[in-house]
Amino acid sequence: MHLDIDFNEDEMIQSIGNNAVREAQKKSLENGIPNVYSKNNVLYYQLPDGTITMDDPFLKGELKLKLEKLTLGEQI
Repeated sequence: MHLDIDFNEDEMIQSIGNNAVREAQKKSLENGIPNVYSKNNVLYYQLPDGTITMDDPFLKGELKLKLEKLTLGEQI
């Protein structure tokens, strides 16, 4: 990661945080986990294929099973 020398401390912290969030989002998608965003109290899900939807993918299919296992403390 390259940081501009002209950054003040606040800008540097913001840049590090932004880079960490982008990396976490990328890893989530690579692992088949949707990214979740909220705008005006509405949840949006970015699926690993890039699709954006308001349908909660954790309410059905494979992600529902994974969530149930995690909630119950079981191994996936």
